[in-house]
Amino acid sequence: MSEALTTLIPRLRDICGPDGVLTEARERRAYDHDGLTHRRSLPGVVVLPTTTAQVAAVLRLCSGTGVPFVPRGAGTGLSGGALPHHEGVLLTTARMRRVVEVDIPNECAVVEPGVPNLDITTLAAPHGYYYAPDPSSQAVCSVGGNVAENSGGAHCLKYGFTATHVRGLELVTPEGEVVRLGGKAPDGTGYDLVRAVIGSEGTLGVVTEVTVGLTRLPERTVTLLAAFDSLDAGGAAVSAIVSSGVLPSAVEMMDALSIEAVKAFVDCDYPADAAAVLIVELDGPAADVDAHLTEVVGLCTAHGARRTHTASDDDERARIWAGRKAAFDAVGRMSPAYIVQDGVVPRTALPEVLRRIAALSEESGIRVANVFHAGDGNLHPLVMFDDSDPDGYRRAEEVSGAILDLCVEYGGSITGEHGVGADKACSMPRMYSPDDLDTFERFRRAFDPSGIANPDKLLPTPRLCGERPGVRKGVHPLVESGRATQF
Repeated sequence: MSEALTTLIPRLRDICGPDGVLTEARERRAYDHDGLTHRRSLPGVVVLPTTTAQVAAVLRLCSGTGVPFVPRGAGTGLSGGALPHHEGVLLTTARMRRVVEVDIPNECAVVEPGVPNLDITTLAAPHGYYYAPDPSSQAVCSVGGNVAENSGGAHCLKYGFTATHVRGLELVTPEGEVVRLGGKAPDGTGYDLVRAVIGSEGTLGVVTEVTVGLTRLPERTVTLLAAFDSLDAGGAAVSAIVSSGVLPSAVEMMDALSIEAVKAFVDCDYPADAAAVLIVELDGPAADVDAHLTEVVGLCTAHGARRTHTASDDDERARIWAGRKAAFDAVGRMSPAYIVQDGVVPRTALPEVLRRIAALSEESGIRVANVFHAGDGNLHPLVMFDDSDPDGYRRAEEVSGAILDLCVEYGGSITGEHGVGADKACSMPRMYSPDDLDTFERFRRAFDPSGIANPDKLLPTPRLCGERPGVRKGVHPLVESGRATQF
């Protein structure tokens, strides 16, 4: 442990209390990774503040001593965004779980960052409202983490991501200043710093309060399950549905391998011999939903669906969704070691991209299960490997990287909702030019001039030995001579 960090610990205890600072290795070990479990780093120290004032005091200490800090929510992120710094402070907001206000007249709620996503809906439902963003981990993932990653979920096709539903934030800057961005009004004026912070992955500061918009519960919701004999047919049905003008709240797709996994894990009534299933959900006014359901069933049948089934009640809807929600866990029973990838392609490219992923899988001998938000082309390939094989992870990572290359090749993105974190920072040059990355870095430094907020995440770390992150001036001599690569 560095001398600066050692000196900080008594002062951190003064701020957060003896039980709010963890220094023993066995205690810190529980925080050495997020949902991306194959990347691990033991944090220098873990702090668990309970108030904004405590967060601000911690960050002022870090800023004054140059000690880096990493914000952490519930630890369910899948990109290594909360991977700790071994000589830094891991600041977890897990104890900041207060619901400040549920304001029904203004259709919003004000919550602290540690509040689980699903809790907002639970509180709003008796009033006829809910919180629309619904990551698969919504029962445990925190609102602060959702803000950091701009999380989505199955219903983002119609309702959008976290950024669509956040109206205001309380942010503690890396230097310990508490600022308020936005408020209860749906739209503010001036520079939209709320949207700049959402998706910034803890590199601009620590969010300590979130004002979210609430959505009225729809009059009617129906869920359709459609089975196909090929991924191509399923992909064609997706394109037909979206281009028809019907806007489902969700269009999810799973391939044969993921179907096999979930059927052995939960009661979901998926056809065992289907090559693909679609889950299409429609909501809104009852008359519109019924008319759109008839149209969607017709489009699925016209594009080769051999079976369509509409859930008859809420229990059956829950069973259909149970398979999709449990897909990642179910694949974990099939292969305890796997990489959850997250990329985006245009909807029309789905059939071809899925064929190429299948070819990558066959050529490499690495199994890939496909589970994804088909309506907006957000892929979640689960790349399985044997972690007892010393070469297993490397081979799986190569396939995973090749899938990202495909996404970029087809005009998509290296991430849809899981974020960049530590896992994909070095992939950012696949999408952005050096000038783009320099602009991102300049913006980041406006909030964090010392570079202590979640370092080595989101933006690529310079490849040259000893080079400090920051805006580059000119061309490095080693790059000019051809002896090094600089991103």
